[in-house]
Amino acid sequence: MKRDIQERIQERIRFFRSFLAHPRQVGAVLPTSRWAVRNMLDMANFAEAQCVAELGAGTGVYSGEILDRLPPDGNFLAFEIDPNLVATLRERFDDPRIRIINDSAENVQDYLNGAKVDIIVSGLPFTSLPENVKQNIFKQAIRVLAPEGVMLVLQYSPLVQGDLTRMFASVRRRIAFLNVPPAFLFACRTALGEIPRR
Repeated sequence: MKRDIQERIQERIRFFRSFLAHPRQVGAVLPTSRWAVRNMLDMANFAEAQCVAELGAGTGVYSGEILDRLPPDGNFLAFEIDPNLVATLRERFDDPRIRIINDSAENVQDYLNGAKVDIIVSGLPFTSLPENVKQNIFKQAIRVLAPEGVMLVLQYSPLVQGDLTRMFASVRRRIAFLNVPPAFLFACRTALGEIPRR
């Protein structure tokens, strides 16, 4: 119990340091609460997923919960652009299903060898990312999603909902009121599996 508390404190310190170094990339002062993470992940069926990609894995708040839900033969690609957080993830997770990738979420397709992703999980701060980066990530997500795939998005502002409804055929929203601050959770699907025309 004491070790668990110490690990959580260290995780928050690492996350806060990353926020100070790159506030636009991180987008929050503290990691998302476990309650909000579970609430968002409940919006997809991980038990049947063969391939999951996480965009902006941070300190692994989502990653640990994803691994708990992923089947034994599942594949999990965790993308993180901050090398310090990548080191944290590699220390934390020793599981053959996870591949931790130190690269931008804009390059997901480069690591799939033509495979499709059943679930994409993103806590990236889309409202603070440059517009071209945000749009590139959405386009990549739609390209790599399986036809019945889903992209789960957590944001601290509802502003991104307009972008999501333009890019995806279906967008479902929840609000995690117990998170500080409250978080907006989105489950996005596209029946076509391709980029909608604007």
